[in-house]
Amino acid sequence: MRRASPRLARRGLLPLLLAGLLAPPLTGSLATPEQSLTPIPERPVAPDFDLKDPEGRPQRLADYRGRPVILNFWATWCPPCREEMPSIQRAYETLAAEDIAVVAISVGDDPQDIAAFLEDEPVDFALPMDTDSKVAQRYPMKGLPTTFVIDPEGRLVYSAMGSRAWDDPKLLDQVRALKPTTAPGSTPGRP
Repeated sequence: MRRASPRLARRGLLPLLLAGLLAPPLTGSLATPEQSLTPIPERPVAPDFDLKDPEGRPQRLADYRGRPVILNFWATWCPPCREEMPSIQRAYETLAAEDIAVVAISVGDDPQDIAAFLEDEPVDFALPMDTDSKVAQRYPMKGLPTTFVIDPEGRLVYSAMGSRAWDDPKLLDQVRALKPTTAPGSTPGRP
């Protein structure tokens, strides 16, 4: 197990790491029967972000407006984050044709960290990098992994602290229920 480094402390990540380690047992286990999403009262607007992915391409939350988004915060140094990543990939594969976005913001990792992770666990969804954790600090989270479900209007609808099996049909149905209804013959454009 890797020790908390001065780099984590400098980036403001040590509190997130400690909170994740002290979180309820759900954080470390995907196979829990009580998998659920927690409704967020009053559905506040999700803080926007403008980040780069490991290849330097821009990634903005605003680009996903008009469709539901599963927004995961994770890090390569976080065991529960790594554990849930394959299920997020399976969820992405299931939902991509349904116009539901999956985005996983890497907190505190640099492109080399992510590249090393992707060697073992390739994923196809967007991986913006929050290298200084400023975006993560704007969201109501206490540790990693934390995931938010955002509605097509850009509001935080659900949260999930700790890992989940994101390919669970019950979780996916909650996300699908947020899809907007479109008029016959109209097709919204998406990134």
